Amino acid sequence: MKTDARRLVISTLLVSLVVLAVFALLVFGSRFVYFFRRVDQNQVGVQFRSGRIYDIVGPGVYSDVGLFVELKHVSSQAVPFSVRDEEIITSDKQRIGLVVSGDIFRPNLAQKDILLANWAQYSGIYLDDELARSRVSDLARQSMKVCVGERPFDDSIIGTARDSLRSCIDDELSKLATNFGLEIQNVVVPEVVLSPEVQVALDAIVQSRLSTEKAAQDKLKADAEARAEQARQEGEIRVEQSRIQEQARQQTILAQLEQEKLAAQRAVIEAQKSNDLFTAEQDLEINRAQALAAAERVKVDLAREIALAELYANNSAYLQLQLALANASALQPTDKIIFTLEGMTPTLVLPGPGIVPTVETTPPVETPQ
Repeated sequence: MKTDARRLVISTLLVSLVVLAVFALLVFGSRFVYFFRRVDQNQVGVQFRSGRIYDIVGPGVYSDVGLFVELKHVSSQAVPFSVRDEEIITSDKQRIGLVVSGDIFRPNLAQKDILLANWAQYSGIYLDDELARSRVSDLARQSMKVCVGERPFDDSIIGTARDSLRSCIDDELSKLATNFGLEIQNVVVPEVVLSPEVQVALDAIVQSRLSTEKAAQDKLKADAEARAEQARQEGEIRVEQSRIQEQARQQTILAQLEQEKLAAQRAVIEAQKSNDLFTAEQDLEINRAQALAAAERVKVDLAREIALAELYANNSAYLQLQLALANASALQPTDKIIFTLEGMTPTLVLPGPGIVPTVETTPPVETPQ
């Protein structure tokens, strides 16, 4: 019995010693060694030895043995933040509220010099998301007050002024966060918070402004319509003027063509007249030539008679001879000759039935026996 009890006590002691050894190893061994510690893709690993930063590493699996060795993880993921401040005073003493949101980024592996320079002061911000979010929220409130405080009410909430305000807050917050080695991105101002009194006044202002703008738009519309009507009328007048000018131009062209036609016809007539005159002159010359030729022919034809006339004129005896011959040859057997006294008019009596007396002047013809 005593032996069994002794063995039980010994076994219990051994188990207790083993447990104490394992506990001591777990408690104190992690300060001297770590094996196969993983750094994920979205993390940066900070290795320590003897309480100082030994190295800053990227994603991978790491082990180390030494005096007070340690590996801490800094997330490179975005830490979203959203800040609401309803007590901001504009430069013209108006109270508004803003909601600002964005993303916080800690230094990455390419910015390990920033981690080294700021680790002693801001390691809590690099390791704790809530602490980083809280610090950046405070910086955002300060930036909101600075940017709103230097602007009047209208330039803080209306139209494109909202984007100008967002840019100001983004720049101011980024400048403040740089002192902590943080980078701020994707800053937006999703909401402007107004008190009910301000909202009512703003609605009245907006309604008045809309009415004013509508009146201005109506005036612009009326002016535009008037200009359009004037332009239409001017266009019609220009079209009518163009039509009249075109008609006048066409009439001028037709008149010119008519004048050219008349000139051409006149030229043709003049040419025809010239041709007729030339033809007449030619005919006259031909007639003259023909007359001269006829005269020459007449001269030729009358040459014998002219010669005879000259002969008769120059030889009276010959003329008397020719007269006697002519008279002798002129009497025919049927001719009748009546001799009268000088100064008396002869009476010619033609023979015929019932005419008496008839004087037979023809000697009787003797018939042969």
